[in-house]
Amino acid sequence: MAASPFSSYRVIGVYATAWLVWMSMHAATLYWLGFGWEIALADALISGGTLILASLIVSNTLRFYQPGRGRYINIAAWCILLSAMSVFISRFCLLYLFKGDAAYYGVFEKSIIIRFCVGFLLIGGIALLSMLWYTLQDQKDNERRKTDAERLAREAELYNLRQQLQPHFLFNSLNSISALIGRRPEEARTMIYQLSDFLRGTLKKEENEFVSLADELAHLQLYLDIERVRFGHRLATEVSKEDGCDVMKLPAMLLQPIVENAIKFGLYDTTGQVVITVSAKCIKGYLVLEIRNPYDASTIRPHSGTGFGLAGIRRRLYLLFARTDLIETNGESGIFTTSVKIPQLI
Repeated sequence: MAASPFSSYRVIGVYATAWLVWMSMHAATLYWLGFGWEIALADALISGGTLILASLIVSNTLRFYQPGRGRYINIAAWCILLSAMSVFISRFCLLYLFKGDAAYYGVFEKSIIIRFCVGFLLIGGIALLSMLWYTLQDQKDNERRKTDAERLAREAELYNLRQQLQPHFLFNSLNSISALIGRRPEEARTMIYQLSDFLRGTLKKEENEFVSLADELAHLQLYLDIERVRFGHRLATEVSKEDGCDVMKLPAMLLQPIVENAIKFGLYDTTGQVVITVSAKCIKGYLVLEIRNPYDASTIRPHSGTGFGLAGIRRRLYLLFARTDLIETNGESGIFTTSVKIPQLI
C-alpha cells in the first residue's frame, strides 16, 4: 500500500497554506460584498472546513482504490457527491447560524451553484493530485522491487558461478590423492592437509565478495601447493607484484580458476617442466593481473575456447562491474596470456 501524501510534513505544510489562502480569499470576498467579519469568517471556516474534509476523504479513498483504465468516471462521480454533500452541510450550518439575516440567506441561495462548481473543482484537483502521488509511489515501489529482484538474481548467479568452480577442482584433487595413496602415501597425506586448508580458506572467502590481493595470493599459494603434489617438478610458478598492489581489491577466488586454466593448457599435453607466471600491476585505478603459460599450438587452440573457468570469470566480472572488456586472452609465440583488469571502487 502506498504511503499517504499527508505522511510528509512538507505536503501537510503546502496543503494547509493553500487552504488558508483560499479561506482568506473567501472571507475577503464576502466582506467586500458588504457582510460583516463575523459572517465572512464563519462562512469561510465552515465552507472551507467541509471542503477540506471532503478532499481528505477522496484522497484517502484513492489510497485504497486506484481506478483502472476507463473507470475514472467513478472518481468523478465520487467528487460530485462529496461536493454536493459539502454544499448541503455548509448550507445547513450557516443558515442555522444566520437564519435571521435575509440578505445573507438570499446571497447564499443564489451562490449554491457556484459553491458546488468551485467545490467540485477543488475536490477534483485534490483527487487528481492524489492519483498522481499514488501512481508515482506505485512506480517507485515497482522499481524498488524490480531492483531488489535483479540484485538477488545477480547475487544468486554469482554464488552459483563460485560454487561451480569447487567440484571440478575437488574431483581432480581427490583423483590425485587416490593415485598417490598406493605409491606415495606420505605425499597423499600432505595433499589431504593442503586440500583441507584450501577448502577452509574458501569457506572464509565466501563471506566477502572482495578481498585484498595479498589475501588472494595467499589463497592461490595453497592451490599451487596442491597442484605441485600432483605434477611434481613439472610445475613451476613465478609470482610478482608491484609495490602498493597488496591492498588493492579484487573478487574473491578470481585467480584460482585462471591459474587452473593455465595449468590445464600448459601441462596436460606436455611432459617437460612448465613455468606459469602471475604478475600484478597498479595502473590508473586498475589492478591489472596477467597470467602466462606456454602451450603447444599443434595440440590445442586457446583462441577457440577457454573452458568454464574463464567463461565463468568473464560472466562474474560482468555481473560485478557491468563491463565486458575486463578480461582478455591472447596466444602468440607459444605463450598464452590472460589479462584481467579490476576497477578499484573508491
